[in-house]
Formats: sequence, structure tokens, C-alpha cells
Amino acid sequence: MQKVFARPQSMLETTSHFCPGCHHGTVHRLLCEAIDHYGIRENTVGVPGVGCGVFLYDYIDIDVCEAPHGRAPAVATGMKRVAPENFIFTYQGDGDLGAIGFSEVVHTANRGENITVIFVNNSVYGMTGGQMAPTTLLGQRTTTSPRGRDLRNDGYPLRMTEMLAALEGVVFAARVSLHTAAHVKKARKAVMKAFHTQLEGTGFSFIEFISACPTNWNLSSQESVNRIEKEIIPYYKTGIFKEKDGGG
Repeated sequence: MQKVFARPQSMLETTSHFCPGCHHGTVHRLLCEAIDHYGIRENTVGVPGVGCGVFLYDYIDIDVCEAPHGRAPAVATGMKRVAPENFIFTYQGDGDLGAIGFSEVVHTANRGENITVIFVNNSVYGMTGGQMAPTTLLGQRTTTSPRGRDLRNDGYPLRMTEMLAALEGVVFAARVSLHTAAHVKKARKAVMKAFHTQLEGTGFSFIEFISACPTNWNLSSQESVNRIEKEIIPYYKTGIFKEKDGGG
């Protein structure tokens, strides 16, 4: 009997600490598949920010350097400039990247730094108690917006992929989702393209992953999947928003 599905070699064999229905584990697997595909495990460094994905070293068999809250793109920039032969990616949530780290990712992208940014958008601050994030949808209830996000007080949710795609230094920018097998397949292709972009030395690449947070959404896993399809994707449309020549 032929084995057609297995754990990627660069993924550590361990028990996940993520909540049931969370998609962080799926993102990790896609990253590991790309690392294995390109054979770059020995010279790959992950730079997680503060948030649910901070324990990257527990799941992927690579070097990991934790960054202060929001500063992962700045740390990754320094690491890539000092050791350009290494493959460097950041791993950040919506609060880490879209709030306290907004200026870091914008200027890193605008400079066209040859790194890859992985952005997990579950529309809340997951680790710290489900507070409203920059990506929280209008009307969405969180622990700090119990009546729902209000446009007059809180403004619009940030569409980070569209914003960054407008910058000249960005070579590849995409938004993908993980709520169905078909979407995971598209996400895998986007990760491969983003990795190829850095390996070719062509510039900054960015992937936004629409992810579920059943715990802080107060929904079941299936209800969370339905919410992504019916509420989140209509606002955060998936697709490739920028791909320059040489982006894979």
C-alpha cells in the first residue's frame, strides 16, 4: 500500500496546544511543506511576534527568534541583511501586525526587504482575551466591543493585503483562507510562490491567512467555518493582489 499523506519532515512530532478549530496548525503545516519542498530547513529562521503563534519553535524544526510585540519585520530585516543567505519569514497575528506593528510592516514592505511575512487574521486578539483588533468586522462583538464594532468610534477594519500591495517594494501579496480543502490547496500554492519570491531575491512577499478563532468567537468549529464563508470572505476577499515578474 502506497503512503500518500504524511507529516512534513520539518514539522515536529508533538501535541498541539491550539484550541479545537483553530487554523494556526494548518498554516504551520503549509510552511513546513514549503520548507521541505525547497530543502531550506537548515538555513531557515522564523520570527514570530507576540500572539497565539509565538510558540513557533514547538512545531517547526527550524531556528526561531522571537521579536518584541509588532517588531518582527524589523528584526527580520536585520537578520536578512546580516545573513542574506538565510531564508527569513515572520509569523504574526492581526493585532501584532495591524496595530502595534503597523509602521514596521509598512516600512519593511516599502523598502522591498527580501523577506516573507506570514499574517494570520482571525479578527480578534486571540491570546489576550478576544479584544477588538484592527481587522475586527463592523458589528462584530468582542470583549472590548460587546455591542459590536462601531464605525463612528472604531473606524473600518483594515485590509492589510490591499494596502501593502500598493507599495512599490512589494513583489507578491495574497490573501487566502483555510476553511475548506479547496481553499487550503490555493493557500499552499500561495505559500510556494511567496517562498520562491524570496529565494529568487526579488523582494518582499506577504500572505494573509483568514483563520478561525472559535474560542473567542464563541462559536463551534463548524459555525466558525460557516462564518468565514458568509461574513469574513465577503469583506476580506481572497486572491492574489500583486505578483510581479519573478514572483514564482
